[in-house]
Amino acid sequence: MGAPAARGIYSPAQEQSGRFGGRGRTEPRPALPAGTPVVSRGLGWREMQRQSALRDPTKHRRATQYTRMLLTYLLEPKAGKEEVVMKLKKLESRVSTGRKWFRLGNVVHAVQATEQSIRATNPVPRLCLTLANLNRVIYFVCDTVLWVKSVGLASGINKDTWRRRAARHYCCFLLLSLVRDVYEISLQMGRVACDRARREESSSWDLPAYSVADEETEWLQSFLLLFRSLKHHAPLLLDTVKNFCDILIPLDQLGIYKPNTGIIGLGGLMSSVAGIITVAYPQMKLRTR
Repeated sequence: MGAPAARGIYSPAQEQSGRFGGRGRTEPRPALPAGTPVVSRGLGWREMQRQSALRDPTKHRRATQYTRMLLTYLLEPKAGKEEVVMKLKKLESRVSTGRKWFRLGNVVHAVQATEQSIRATNPVPRLCLTLANLNRVIYFVCDTVLWVKSVGLASGINKDTWRRRAARHYCCFLLLSLVRDVYEISLQMGRVACDRARREESSSWDLPAYSVADEETEWLQSFLLLFRSLKHHAPLLLDTVKNFCDILIPLDQLGIYKPNTGIIGLGGLMSSVAGIITVAYPQMKLRTR
């Protein structure tokens, strides 16, 4: 006879032999009905990370870079953390350098996004996204010029000029993307308001009289309407959060708004997580109509 199994440890062989839990008989599990989906437990976030890393590895590198930036900001004022802070800064520099090797793929993706936006049927998103993606292409070109200068492949390049030029086009890209988001939000709020008015009209016979209190709560109603609109449109919420968090970076580089590194790190991390979600789950990406 083989060695007895350890108590309290479950294995498939024990279940088949009927020795699990001290029972002397086998208790087969009930069969699932045909067509029932099987859900894997505890692997949702890891599976999402694996899929997003395969489809777009720059998202994970970006999230790692801004996580290190945020941790550096939080640990730097504390005594005795100097060595940890130095290691985090070196790791952040290495990750930032590693991300730059994917710039060629970024340029190709931006050109493809420009071609797709030109074919949009709605004129407002078509204009905003086409101009935004053109600015994104120019931004990646400027970033490539900076990389050529940093590795010593070319001389005579003014690094500060090209850095500001890249930040300016990146800022234009994000501003135009936010304009598109605001337009989509206004359309979604209009749909939600029409649906609500239609339900109230069908469910009530007498309309309440207008009062001054309606004016006082108008801002609250507008906020609730915005909340309901984004609640029922997760891709639009993710895209808006991503663009809003990203715009802090070029605003800091251009000197328009100077947040601390903690805010930049937190914004970059939130934007990266939103990007990872849209890569892992393509249905969460805001579509161009």
